Amino acid sequence: MTLRINDIAPNFTADTTEGKIDFHEWIGDSYAVLFSHPADFTPVCTTEFAAAARLADQFAKRNAKVIGISVDPVEEHLKWKADVETYAGTDMTFPIIADDKLEIARLYDMLPAEAYGTDGEARADTATVRTTFIINPDKKIELMLIYPMTVGRNFDEILRALDAIQNNAKAPVATPADWRPGEDVIVRLDVSTEDAKARFGEVEEIFSYLRKVKSPAA
Repeated sequence: MTLRINDIAPNFTADTTEGKIDFHEWIGDSYAVLFSHPADFTPVCTTEFAAAARLADQFAKRNAKVIGISVDPVEEHLKWKADVETYAGTDMTFPIIADDKLEIARLYDMLPAEAYGTDGEARADTATVRTTFIINPDKKIELMLIYPMTVGRNFDEILRALDAIQNNAKAPVATPADWRPGEDVIVRLDVSTEDAKARFGEVEEIFSYLRKVKSPAA
């Protein structure tokens, strides 16, 4: 199954380190950050989960829930969690989904190309790549990031992208490269300069198609 931006995130039920969940019910009225990792007790994954654990307050401030997923069972997740907390120097307060049958990995197309045999079926011993999804309260996919198994994620970028998504949901604007909260934003092409001035005040017209205004969230 190929997923695209603005698709409804597929729902599923699964066992996690915090009990069985229905994914859509678990998201509720929040944003969700779903991120996969190849396996428990692996070095890059340990650093990633530790990074996410340290940022728990930052995600909470943004009304975002974090949940991890791996092809290992809950029992292994719970054992590995202690290592993550030791490395992070803090508690890991988000759940980890057990996907030992690769059902969710296939549902979300998280497997690398070599995972599939000539019949198109995923092999049972395949680890997921590092895939991240940001899902909005309407259960639509806002963002997908895919990293190879040897490259750890940049959680600062995940937070920055979440900030941009939430900022742009408030007004007809887009965010430029390297944008940070409070910086100027771009007027969308479907908004005229006249309408932009009425809505935002001063408009910096760099080109007819590139116009900047103060961030409505600033």
